[in-house]
Amino acid sequence: MSSENNKSNKNDSGSNGSPQRFQPKVLLVYLVIVAAILTIWFANPGAGSNVKQLTISELVEAVKDGQIAEDDGVMEPEPSYGRDGYIISGEMTNPGLSDVVDGLASASEVPAKIRFSARGRLTEDDFLLVREVLTEKRATTGFQDVIISFLPFLLIVGLLYFLFVRQLKSAGKGAMSFGKSKAKMLTREKDSTTFKDVAGCDEAKEEVSEVVDFLKDPKKFQRIGGKIPKGVLMVGPPGTGKTLLAKAVAGEAEVPFFSISGSDFVEMFVGVGAARVRDMFEQGRKNAPCIVFIDEIDAVGRQRGSGVGGGNDEREQTLNSLLVEMDGFDGHEGVIIIAATNRPDVLDNALLRPGRFDRQVTIDLPDLNGRHEILLVHAKKIALAEEVNLEHVARNTPGFSGADLANLLNEGALIAARYNKKAVEMNDMDEARDKISFGRERRKLMDDEDRKIIAFHEAGHALIKGVLDDGHMPVHKVTIIPRGQSLGSTMFMPKKDTLNHSKRRLIDDICCTLGGRAAEEIVLGDITSGASGDIQMASRTARHMVCDWGMSELGMVALGQSQSGGYLGHGAVTAKNYSEETAQKIDVIIRDMIQVQYNRALEILNDKRNALDVIAESLLEHETIDGKHVLEIIEHGEMRSPIVKREIPVEELEEDEEEGEVPKKPAKKDGDNGGLAGEEAPAPA
Repeated sequence: MSSENNKSNKNDSGSNGSPQRFQPKVLLVYLVIVAAILTIWFANPGAGSNVKQLTISELVEAVKDGQIAEDDGVMEPEPSYGRDGYIISGEMTNPGLSDVVDGLASASEVPAKIRFSARGRLTEDDFLLVREVLTEKRATTGFQDVIISFLPFLLIVGLLYFLFVRQLKSAGKGAMSFGKSKAKMLTREKDSTTFKDVAGCDEAKEEVSEVVDFLKDPKKFQRIGGKIPKGVLMVGPPGTGKTLLAKAVAGEAEVPFFSISGSDFVEMFVGVGAARVRDMFEQGRKNAPCIVFIDEIDAVGRQRGSGVGGGNDEREQTLNSLLVEMDGFDGHEGVIIIAATNRPDVLDNALLRPGRFDRQVTIDLPDLNGRHEILLVHAKKIALAEEVNLEHVARNTPGFSGADLANLLNEGALIAARYNKKAVEMNDMDEARDKISFGRERRKLMDDEDRKIIAFHEAGHALIKGVLDDGHMPVHKVTIIPRGQSLGSTMFMPKKDTLNHSKRRLIDDICCTLGGRAAEEIVLGDITSGASGDIQMASRTARHMVCDWGMSELGMVALGQSQSGGYLGHGAVTAKNYSEETAQKIDVIIRDMIQVQYNRALEILNDKRNALDVIAESLLEHETIDGKHVLEIIEHGEMRSPIVKREIPVEELEEDEEEGEVPKKPAKKDGDNGGLAGEEAPAPA
């Protein structure tokens, strides 16, 4: 237990002479006294005010003299004065106004009316006289009087109780409920997840299986003096199943599972994050054995003193509290901390040392077998046709995470439902994969000139790839229908997972990337802005080859060291650690490399000019062709396989028509003004 908890425990025990904890009952007594004083004050609003006390006879004379106007007073029965007793109050004309006439006071100093009060018995004649002017109030019972008298008192006491006494019960946890942990507890009766629901990460499951064994039978490890890791840090790209695996550990061990995000600790109030950390560990101890899962721990566990995140002191205090709490409990208590992040490089070193997060489990993107297993898990809830081959789908989805594969099956089901099918077919899966990888088709109006430019641009990419590819990443599909951010796309589909990049393939990729610009120059005699994305991609590949991979005449030297891991999915922060002379050499080598491959692309397209024209004409006619058609044109000069086209659902046509992205009639195939696409959009790929 932490030192702070030890101190608090000492202060709580009064037997050893240490100070007693402040009792809420003492404060409640003071609050009752204050409330009673306020109640007496509010119950006698006339106390201390200028109220003229009249006798009953003076009241009757004032009514006769017209000093009390109609409905300016109230007469209420008062049993203490007898059957004819009344309490009368209201406003009357100020008798002191006569002094103004005599010149004894100015009109501004004397009020026109004053309040009066009278108590006593009224005769029958006086009662009839007074009732004509004053309003008679209904008599109340004694019980009602008691309730009315004590109601303000009860309201004040109740308000003070909810504001103060209830807060004292959670003393030390911040203002109001800010200090309460936001961790959500999932028990085995709700949302139970086991290892059967997790696929594609067998090595990671083996790593965490020890945690399951410890939670089920801790004595097995204690007999030989072994200690289970207090904390397990799961590292990997987004969507690989870190949270799912943590839930599976709790489901296998049949223990409570507390889930919280790292951002839930940090608030605008100082000390709230630290209080939430203490409360979370306190809940964990009460429900031990259990698992506490902290998602996106990098939100609170960043390196201290680095200034990341604006130098928030509250975040550092929260991290300090987390470090102390992880050191303050015994590993045998049965509280296991599992955290997940895709930014391990920014975590504080003190958080990663043995004794806190003893073990790091890397959950990478699944391989071919892993993708197949993941698809089998998620396909249980999808109605698939017999023709669907999930192994083929897994082979055609390299680089997909578990979340991507689940989304792929869901998109396939949505597409099949759109076509009014009863089961998902293989072409639905192919369309779903293209939609996820390259974006949804956007059928925009486009004139003949734009269609021709895009057709030859994409034909240049496809032709060079078909000539240079060695079967590793062949052409999958070529289209001039806008997808995502591009007006046209040449899609490649790797035959296997890419683990290494060879220099020859990288050079060929640069040449293929520049094929679109080269085709524009050869056919049109001009160039367009459509190759902007291609130029950026080629420059990025060439710079990696020169600066990171040592594939140039500068040798095996890292020119710009990355400050973050390569699997994080974001551009690494690079520090310039070379001279200006070396920078000039880098620029010259990159420019020469790109220019050489551009000249190579021009040479290939000139040699295969006939095939280039046929591919472009096929695109203008059919809008989309497959990779096998490109290879047939390169080898035989024509397409020999039929083109299977899917009809656009009526609902989708109406939706696009409302958005102004599609003509009312299908596009014509002979290159007239009925072509697709239109308004300015990002350049073709």
